[in-house]
Amino acid sequence: MLKSNYNPDVLTCLANLSNDEVFTPPSLVNQILDLLPADLWSNPDAKFLDPVCKSGVFLREMAKRLIVGLEPVFPDLQERANHIYKYQLFGLAITELTGLLSRRSVYCSKVANGRYSVCSDFEDEQGNIVYARVEHDWRGGKCGFCGASQEVYERGDALESYAYQFIHADDPSCFFKNMKFDVIVGNPPYQLEDSGFGRSASPIYHRFVEQAKKLNPRYLSMIIPARWYSGGKGLDEFREEMLNDNRIRYIGDFPEAIDCFPGVQIKGGVCYFLWDRDNEGNCKVITLRKGQVVSEMERPLLEKDCDTFIRFNEAISILNKVKAFNEPSLKSLISSSKPFGLRTNFKGKKSTFPNAVTLYQNGGIGYVKHEEILSNHSIIPNFKVLIAPLGSGSDSFPHPILAKPFVVPPNSACTETYLVAGVFDNEKEAYNLATYLATKFLRFLVLLNKPAQHATSKVYTFVPIQDFSESWTDEKLYKKYGLTAEEIAFIESMVRSMELDNP
Repeated sequence: MLKSNYNPDVLTCLANLSNDEVFTPPSLVNQILDLLPADLWSNPDAKFLDPVCKSGVFLREMAKRLIVGLEPVFPDLQERANHIYKYQLFGLAITELTGLLSRRSVYCSKVANGRYSVCSDFEDEQGNIVYARVEHDWRGGKCGFCGASQEVYERGDALESYAYQFIHADDPSCFFKNMKFDVIVGNPPYQLEDSGFGRSASPIYHRFVEQAKKLNPRYLSMIIPARWYSGGKGLDEFREEMLNDNRIRYIGDFPEAIDCFPGVQIKGGVCYFLWDRDNEGNCKVITLRKGQVVSEMERPLLEKDCDTFIRFNEAISILNKVKAFNEPSLKSLISSSKPFGLRTNFKGKKSTFPNAVTLYQNGGIGYVKHEEILSNHSIIPNFKVLIAPLGSGSDSFPHPILAKPFVVPPNSACTETYLVAGVFDNEKEAYNLATYLATKFLRFLVLLNKPAQHATSKVYTFVPIQDFSESWTDEKLYKKYGLTAEEIAFIESMVRSMELDNP
């Protein structure tokens, strides 16, 4: 039974708009604000911006700190509040509704100049938390600013356009009369549906980070999906720019997004970062699970000869030991998508017929003619190892990382449902590759380059090729690469066991 004086923070009780537009818990906001220099909260000239206001929680928590820090400068509470709200805190709402909610959270009134507003100096209803509807700039079926699909997002005035104000201008300073900000913080929308196959979506969060940097603040911090660590759909240039920017001094990494946003599953987890314009150096990387810091290390964002961010501090020594062998990458054996040119929705005949090729397809097995296969005819006669290009559907560890591989006999092919992981003249070598793919060692190395559910050939970059005339077990691999008991224990904690069927 709750105590009679229990008074919950209403911003901890809000349902999220969607998995892509997530309200930020006040506790997380304060973790981020704690990274900023303490003297900002006693500086009456410091200016703060949240360009993606949803609940107003960032501005509200900053106001609390300024109210305390500026008391010596403005002993009168009303004078202090008027100065903070009118001259120091600024926001752009992502929708009209979130504008009203943010003003209610920050000013205690959805009308900034209303009788109940804690600031008595505003002359209009929006105050410094502004919302203005803007439209997409359609260019060849896509928005020139955010990349939104015209097919999906061209809609009437009665519906939300999802044309976010902050990123729909070449120069974002136009929204703020060329104002200089000391701090920009926020939790931007994560993605927009596109017109691709199924429930396809394109990331959008990186555009908010790029736009914020144009304003050249002293400090920039945003909460974003961690998928940028390895790039991917529309993120390769952003990843390269971020990982080569040594002004990123802090990353708080949540491998399981539910630890950051209760009730929300975001594949690959989330992170927040601190970009410090005037200070360069290594980055402090913090891993958080269930509210606790489980790992902390100060290191470069890019390890030598890597083009992706290694999110787990404990993995650095393991990866370096593997790389020291200078072995070729298994990536070279993994096929591209559609290894035989057949899409996922292609279906073979239900019954076999003379000279048919067995087709491994979505939902089982079908049968096709040789001439129906569009590419890679030369490997049809071989044994092959197939593996689905999707990994685990769970964010919780330990999990499988990869789908279960299996060996298929000669005179076979597959649709886009599978990748070909290796081609062999004999079944034994094929099965030895399949058992290698099932090891925790291999799947851990895949995890280091796999920020989301998809497992294309790229995720195998760190995996070395072995001699497949012999079989491989975790114990054999741990011994080969000289892993310590602590390193082995970390791998075992991250990856679930996988049992294969005998050939």
